[in-house]
Amino acid sequence: MQPDTIVLVHGFWVTPRSWESWIAHYENRGFRVIAPPYPGFEVEVEALNADPTPIETVTVPDIISGLEKLITGLQRPPIVMGHSAGGAFTQILLDRGLGAAGVVINSAPTEGVPVVPLPQIRSLFPVLKNPANRHRAVGLDVNQWRYAFANTFPEELARATYERYHIPAPGSIVWSSALANFAPGHTDTHVDFRNAERAPLLFLSGEHDHLMPPKVQMSNAKHYKAQGTVTEVKVFPGRSHLMPVQDGWQEIADYALDWALSRS
Repeated sequence: MQPDTIVLVHGFWVTPRSWESWIAHYENRGFRVIAPPYPGFEVEVEALNADPTPIETVTVPDIISGLEKLITGLQRPPIVMGHSAGGAFTQILLDRGLGAAGVVINSAPTEGVPVVPLPQIRSLFPVLKNPANRHRAVGLDVNQWRYAFANTFPEELARATYERYHIPAPGSIVWSSALANFAPGHTDTHVDFRNAERAPLLFLSGEHDHLMPPKVQMSNAKHYKAQGTVTEVKVFPGRSHLMPVQDGWQEIADYALDWALSRS
């Protein structure tokens, strides 16, 4: 029996609002769609910008625990889709046997993927430039947002997406992710790349994504070594990091869903 539910996991610097078009699109195709916020992110973008305290204190285990509770409470395993940091969380969920299929869109890498292209460093520099940011919620200005999220957008549209979607990101998690390959032992974003029971996984990448470039997606996908598992990568030309919002998002959404249904 095919999945009847789609779980959409948002990334950092945004909230579930970034999935608003996809939610309506998938509901029109007859699916139940759930776009859960991270713990403490249940309020709107404007409220989180006014008081970013919940962003400062959120942790990866908190996020994963909430998603696990949601998915295990469903009657059937859902299709799980994650964007950016949500892509890393989606990979963790699949590694734990949760989800009928997974699609990650411009995904952050999991532990053990050491590729760090220069555009990614520049995109993350507003957080990484100051170690004190490990204890803060760190926002982007509109020019930093455009470089990291919307570099192929017209300037007016890039500014409009900034005003509608942008919130600060948890500096603690960004810093921990940056140091994941240097810290001893497993980190919060560890997955078992040899897990033969993992559900099918698709990496979707934007050709011109600065924050999580195609090199990152391809390296992450190549780390999966288990025989019998399905791991695929597709790069969409002309796309930025914010693919769920960029003009033509319907093509991405339909490709992701059709792929997941054909593999689940």
